[in-house]
Amino acid sequence: MLAGMEKELVARDVADPAPASGQRLVALAALLVAALPALVTASLVWAALGRPLLFRQERCGLGQRPIRLVKFRTMQDRRDEAGQLLPDVQRETAVTRWIRRVRLDEIPQLLSIAAGDMSFVGPRPLKPETIAAFGRLGELRCRVRPGLTGWAQVNGNTRLTNAEKLALDIWYVDHRSLRLDLRILVLTVVTILGGERVRPAPLAEAEAHLAIRAAGLDRPFSREPSA
Repeated sequence: MLAGMEKELVARDVADPAPASGQRLVALAALLVAALPALVTASLVWAALGRPLLFRQERCGLGQRPIRLVKFRTMQDRRDEAGQLLPDVQRETAVTRWIRRVRLDEIPQLLSIAAGDMSFVGPRPLKPETIAAFGRLGELRCRVRPGLTGWAQVNGNTRLTNAEKLALDIWYVDHRSLRLDLRILVLTVVTILGGERVRPAPLAEAEAHLAIRAAGLDRPFSREPSA
């Protein structure tokens, strides 16, 4: 059943609603605006965690091409007796938790948008092993550039399971449009100001999107979310 679903999903075309060249220019302008917030964030990270100030990791970009994700560091490298990293909540401080909540740690990713590796909106860039574990659905997820924010991030983000995030990401890839991207940007501001919350209607629609395809039903999908 899953194989049939994946085959049908991969067959769909994915249009880019906002040219990368235009996004690069906007990102360069945003870098100028974000210079002072970036300096303040760097100072807070230095005071809370010390050096290094930045976190770097390889992630999957468009077509699973490796890209370098750069963020302000928000966690300590604390491990248990077995050498495993402790849960995120035990490696944050109050300051870095706030930095993550208002997403100031994402400012360096404007450089990735300026370089054409990322978009403002799209599924978040994940580690190669995570994409590989998704199978063909991982390939589908990487048919668009990863984004600074996405459909999963405005519909629950850290309150969602990985399976729920994947369903929302696949729904986004299949319904991508400029209007939807603008809506996600607005909802991102709402989420930063009001906090993360699970929005049941879009999540149910995303999960039904995969379930219907898995059942082989052929019906048109709306181009905009129901809520």
